[in-house]
Amino acid sequence: MKRNLFLQFAGAILLVIMQSCSNEPVLHQNITGQANELVIIISNDAWNGKPGDLLREKLGQDQIALPQQEPVFDLINVPHEAFKKIFRSARNIIQTSISENTETPGITMKDDVWAYPQAVVEIKAKNAEQFEEIFNQNSDKILSYFLAAEKERLTMNYQKYYEKTVYNALNTDFGVTMTVPPGFVIARQKENFIWIRYETPEISQGIAIYTFPYISDSTFTVNYLVAKNDSTLEVNIPGPTEGSYMATEKSLDQVLTVLEHNKNYATEMRGLWRTENDFMGGPYICLAELDASNQRVIVAFGYVYAPSKEKRNLLQQVESMIYSLKMNNQTENDKINSQVKMGN
Repeated sequence: MKRNLFLQFAGAILLVIMQSCSNEPVLHQNITGQANELVIIISNDAWNGKPGDLLREKLGQDQIALPQQEPVFDLINVPHEAFKKIFRSARNIIQTSISENTETPGITMKDDVWAYPQAVVEIKAKNAEQFEEIFNQNSDKILSYFLAAEKERLTMNYQKYYEKTVYNALNTDFGVTMTVPPGFVIARQKENFIWIRYETPEISQGIAIYTFPYISDSTFTVNYLVAKNDSTLEVNIPGPTEGSYMATEKSLDQVLTVLEHNKNYATEMRGLWRTENDFMGGPYICLAELDASNQRVIVAFGYVYAPSKEKRNLLQQVESMIYSLKMNNQTENDKINSQVKMGN
């Protein structure tokens, strides 16, 4: 008995020693802070100078396609000497080192340095001029890194806890899956269309998913998608008063991005929606994806209604739900996509 206790104790001591000698940190806590907060470790002189201007201009820029001004990230500057334990668990961190003693200028991206799931970027430069050069060369990469980290955190949560009724309906009737958090309900479903939503007295989040035959590449253009969305929303998502319905706000340009989602050709479109014959409105994000093996297009149109409230985080939540979309026949699509790329 004593020998077994001694062996257990010795094993525990050995484990602690191995962890302390390892280059990998021992993570004892989860991340802290609000969604889209970004802590920047920087000297006061640099923050008030050109490096700070660059960081604010890129990472604190306005989020596109929102009805009011909201920054992409809420920036919190912290001097080096104040970077204590309370800040080390922040979800997003930029560490700057601007000194003539810097030996290896550049940027480094690291996950889970002090907490989990954490995103950390280190920027090293000999002076402000070199910082500007390094940051400008990598600013898009840095922005994408932190945005992807925020989306991944939401996706991880939705994969753990999701509304099974919605998941099963999409899986059975549409041949796709999507993870949305508990509380979302099916508001309307018919052939090739389903509308799910989450309602409180203060906010509304919803996603309309529909499919239609793929005919030509013109499908993935702003004009075509806006017209398709409008015709679909008009007959399926009514407004609060008789004769009112959801539609695209056309006084502002839509923002279209061509991309690949799960290796399938896709486009993301952002803009504002409004209610015809009423006064409701808000931001939307729309993912249109080619299902090559079934010769169809799958559209997921997500929206937020939150009058007098900030909408960046609410729309980001809907965005993460939409991007969890997966096709049951993805293996067949992978084969077609591979053949198309080989043909090119």
